[in-house]
Amino acid sequence: MDSSRPDHTAMNDLPPDVQAYSRSPEFNQDTLPAALRKQHSTKAGTWALIHVLEGKLTYRIYEPPSETVLEPGKPGVVQPEQLHEVAPASAPMRMYVEFYAAKKT
Repeated sequence: MDSSRPDHTAMNDLPPDVQAYSRSPEFNQDTLPAALRKQHSTKAGTWALIHVLEGKLTYRIYEPPSETVLEPGKPGVVQPEQLHEVAPASAPMRMYVEFYAAKKT
C-alpha cells in the first residue's frame, strides 16, 4: 500500500484511519461463493481488502468502471458501498477478504 499518496481511491490503498475487524474464510476457485462472483457491495463505513494467496483473481469495479487481476502481493481494495465482483482468473486460486472500519477513538 502506498500511504504517501493523499488519494486513497486507488485499488491498492486503504485510508490511514481504518483498522481490520474481521476476515472471511479462505476460498478457492471451487468454493468462491456465488454472492462474491456477482455484483455486490460493502456496507457504509466498511472497506475490504482482497488478498490472493495463490493464483489470480479478476476484480471488477462498476463505478468508476475498472478491472484488474489480483495475485499474491497485489491486493485489491473495496471502498464502502462500492459495487464490485470477483472471479477466478486461474486455477488453482486461493483468496480471502479482510474487512476494515474507522478506528474507534
